[in-house]
Formats: sequence, C-alpha cells, structure tokens
Amino acid sequence: MREQITQELREFQTLQERGVDPATNAPFADPDRLLETFMTRNQPNAHERIITFSSNGDRRFLGRRDSSLFSSAAFAREVERLRVDGGSTVVETSSGRHVIAVRPVVGGADGKEAAFVVAWNVTAQRAEIRSMLLTFAAVAIGSWLVITLIAWLIAGRLLRPVRTLRTATERIADGGDLSRRVPVTGSDDLTALTITVNEMLGRLDEAFASQRQLLDDAGHELRTPLTVLRGHLELLDVDDPADVAATRALLLDETDRMSLLVDDLLVLAKARRPDFVRPEPVDAGALVTGILEKCRALGSRSWVLDVAPADGTRAFVDPHRTTQAVLQLAENAVRHTDEDGTIAVGATVDSRGTTLWVRDDGPGVLPEDRAVVFERFKRGTAPRGEGFGLGLSIVAAIADAHGGTLELDPYHPGQGATFRLHLPPADDEGDRGPR
Repeated sequence: MREQITQELREFQTLQERGVDPATNAPFADPDRLLETFMTRNQPNAHERIITFSSNGDRRFLGRRDSSLFSSAAFAREVERLRVDGGSTVVETSSGRHVIAVRPVVGGADGKEAAFVVAWNVTAQRAEIRSMLLTFAAVAIGSWLVITLIAWLIAGRLLRPVRTLRTATERIADGGDLSRRVPVTGSDDLTALTITVNEMLGRLDEAFASQRQLLDDAGHELRTPLTVLRGHLELLDVDDPADVAATRALLLDETDRMSLLVDDLLVLAKARRPDFVRPEPVDAGALVTGILEKCRALGSRSWVLDVAPADGTRAFVDPHRTTQAVLQLAENAVRHTDEDGTIAVGATVDSRGTTLWVRDDGPGVLPEDRAVVFERFKRGTAPRGEGFGLGLSIVAAIADAHGGTLELDPYHPGQGATFRLHLPPADDEGDRGPR
C-alpha cells in the first residue's frame, strides 16, 4: 500500500518537474492546470482515492466515492495542516482507517497554492484480504475434503481385491481346504497376483493330494511284507535250525523288497523338487548307446539299437535321470518277454525335442490296462506283473520334471509294447520343471 502511494506521488512529481503541458507544449499556466492534467492521465486502485484541492478551494477526486472521508472534519483538518510542507498521516472515519499523503503544489505568476492528496482505505484493504483468505481457506478445506473422499474411494476400490485376497487366503489357511480359490475380477496387477495365488494353491492342492495318495498306497503296500515278517517271526521255532534258516531267507527277501519299495518312494518324493533334474547339453548318440550297454545286464535278451542320433548331436536332458527312466522301461520289458525275446532301444533329436523309446515283442499292454499301468501301485492283468507298480510312475515323473511326457503306442496284438519318452527341446528349458 505504501509502495502504491509512493508511486502515485513519484508520478505526480515527475509530471510537475517536467512542467510541460501536453496540450500546449508550454509550461503549465498554474497549479490547477497541472492537477487537471494528472487527473486525466491516471486511474487509482480499488481502495485508493486521488484528491486534488485547487487554488480556489475546489475539490476533485478519482476512485470510489467515500462520503464518510470527504465529509470528515479530521480529513479536512489534516489536509490543511499538510498543505504547506506536505507529508502523510492517518485519519479515522466511520468508513475505516485511511492513510493520507499530501503534496503541496505552488506555481504560476501569482504563486497560487494547491494540494495533491492520495488517500488509501486500510480497513477496506484488510477486509478484502481477510475475505480472500477466508475464501481460499474454504476452497482449500473443501478441496481437501473432496480429494480425501475421492482418494478414499479410489483406495478402497484398489484395495478391495487385496482384502478379498486376504480374506480368502485366511479362510483357506484356517479351514485347510486347498481346493478353494480366490475370486478373480478385473485385469490389473492385483488380478494377475490373484491368478498366481490360485495357481499356487492348485499346485499345493495337487502336491498334498499326491502325497496323501502316496502315503496311503505306501502304507497299504508296506503292510503286507510287515505282516509276513511278523507272522513268520511268531511261528518261528528257534530250536529247529532248518526252520530258522528258511525263515531267515524269507525275511531277508521281504526286507529287500521293502528296501526297493522305499527307494522307489524316495524317488517319487524327490520328483517334486526343483532340482530333481538338472538338464545339460549331452551327446545324444553316446547317451543312447551307453544306455543300451547297461540294459544288457538286465537279462539275456536280444538287445537291439533301433535308431541313434549322429555323433555330435546335442540333447538338453539330465543324463542320469534319463538313463534311469530308460533302464526302468527296459526292466519292465525284460519282465514281460521271454529269454529269446527282442528288446530295442532308440532315440531321435529334432526340432520337437528328444525322444527315447523302448520296444519289445512281448504280449503288449492290453487296452483295459492302458489307463492303469501309469498309476502308482497299479499293475496290469498280465501274469508277469510283478513288482510294486511304481516303475512307470517314476518314468512319468522324470518325464514331467523335464517338461515332457511318457506315452504308450497303440496296442496291436502280437506286436509287443513301445514306450516313448518325449523331452522338449533346449529352447523350452526356461519352462521346464515339476508340474
């Protein structure tokens, strides 16, 4: 406010010092002409009044009319007091407090005296600022409330899937029911998280179900040899050396069978571990010929190499687990063929991956047994179906750990059985693992 008043006085002083009337390009004839010229070239601010007192006592003003100020005796008294030397003061009127600045004007041949006055209503200025601040405060509070409400609604909408996910997982955790799934809605990152959680629950449900089935089947299979052991021990005649020797041989045989069963169960239990297979580039030709040589120790059969990849052909597989799987297939083939039978082993590597197979000329797998032979502790109806029924389950677990499959060729009477182990190519290694 003081800067504005000072500026008005400075502008008037500049015009006064120049002393040239723009209308005549000659010096101002008297102070009244100077004041009139300034008044025509100026526009005061909202709370500012520019008042001139001519040499004959007439008063003119620019700005809003303020009757309270113009009729105030204190205002007239202070202006009269400062007309000689100039200066500023404060005048209180019914319209508020006013800052008054007076500049005397003397000129003309007869030394006429006039006055230039700038008055500023401080009370009105502060009231406007106060009103502005209240308006800003009201707008700020209203905006804050609106923004808070919008943020609360958006946050609630964004976090609703999180609460749903938490509630669903808590119910699953409390109830232990892994078959339940979290509802999937939307298409954002939380939806992707929900889908991932459902997939994880599916894997856990499958893993627990598999473990329960494995434990149930293992308990059933172990119960028989344990019953045999207990029964023979109860009937053992310790005074009869022949009975002791026979019982000892029988118990050792049953113990060996249980050891084989435990080993097979351990393999199946490890099949769900991420490190169950460790694929690496291997020479496919050397791998299949090496497997064939190891197969010859399984039985006196006519062992044949069907097809072997060319030297240097690389396959991305776990050589140890792959060898274990093919040897298991070969052992099954030995069990279902005669001594003069033929068992063939082969392998190919192409863009679809690596395929290894074992082919025999036995009776084959009957159509009614095809869905049974791959299940744990299940045996076909063939008379030579010995063992615990875990061999093909182990082979299938090794194939699945590679991301591949174990398949049985269609049944043709009198043409034996062919089991094929399909393993994906190296390009798919990122997607491999237990499923």
